Amino acid sequence: MGFRCGIVGLPNVGKSTLFNALVSAMQAQAANYPFCTIDPNVGRVEVPDERLAKLAAIAGSAKLIPTQLEFVDIAGLVRGASKGEGKGNQFLSHIREVDAILYVLRCFEDDDIIHYEGRVDPLRDADTVETELLLADLESLEKRLPNAQKKAKGGDQDAAEQAAIMERVLAVLNQTKPASAVEIRTPAERRILDNMQLLTAKPILYVCNVEEANVATGNALSEKVAKMAAARGAPCVVVSARIECEISLLPSAEDKRDFLDSLGLTESGLARVIKAGYSLLDLVTYFTVGPKEARAWTITAGTLAPQAAGVIHTDFERGFIRAETVGYGDYIECGGESGAKKAGKFRLEGKEYPVQDGDVLHFRSGV
Repeated sequence: MGFRCGIVGLPNVGKSTLFNALVSAMQAQAANYPFCTIDPNVGRVEVPDERLAKLAAIAGSAKLIPTQLEFVDIAGLVRGASKGEGKGNQFLSHIREVDAILYVLRCFEDDDIIHYEGRVDPLRDADTVETELLLADLESLEKRLPNAQKKAKGGDQDAAEQAAIMERVLAVLNQTKPASAVEIRTPAERRILDNMQLLTAKPILYVCNVEEANVATGNALSEKVAKMAAARGAPCVVVSARIECEISLLPSAEDKRDFLDSLGLTESGLARVIKAGYSLLDLVTYFTVGPKEARAWTITAGTLAPQAAGVIHTDFERGFIRAETVGYGDYIECGGESGAKKAGKFRLEGKEYPVQDGDVLHFRSGV
């Protein structure tokens, strides 16, 4: 699994249309009226990575297995969602476990598509979504804090530590700031905050849904979002949900490439979203390659070799001996593992080795 991304936004901003395109399933409802998406839609997509096919071609792999990205599309949020308005609140729980939240913002004018607020304003929409997520976090913590404080008074040290973090987070939320603004001092505090699964503690990726004519350049509305995102230190990607739907329906990779070229694009919106998401979450990909399969695996940058092996199987981490390693560039240049060995590019790495993006690895384990 690459990472899990929750898709949020107001009704009629193109959330479900984009979701349909991203998962190429065309199963999520998409229509011109509010609250069309009632139950959350969950879909997985293969992460495009041209390196995998090149490695497989050299190794003669019978099968390619890309890493995957999961999208969770919930009901459109509106003002008052945290109090039950518009049915959005009851589905916020479905995105508490995601790694990042994708704000889809409408950056196009179209008289035929109703805007819930009456006029198009992506900055206002972003503020509405953020406010509702913040209020949902406030409600969640206000319910959980008394129990943690009670246990802390009874001598429960873990509960005391949790209560202390909750109090600090609540102080920040009450200043209308997200939980991500809380100063985290130690790895232990980070673990406590992560376990709270607060919506406003998660990284944000802004996605500007523009009309087809401006997908390559963006427009005045998306420029406003880009400036806001930059000020907040968040990534921003411009896509056209309609174009992504058209791309998903094309029969071949060549057809998709030609279509993108005609629009002045070098890659699809999906690819741009994934790249931005990987960068946001500090993720990297390593590969395992053999005659049976070539496979991509996603880990956090800086992950040490034993823990990277554990992504494949926990026994590999427990019995880790070494990682036989060839960098992607060396593997391609030398024509595979054998050529890399002859060229002195084959390495044996131990338990303290931080796996690098593109590494081709074979783990040796005593279990």
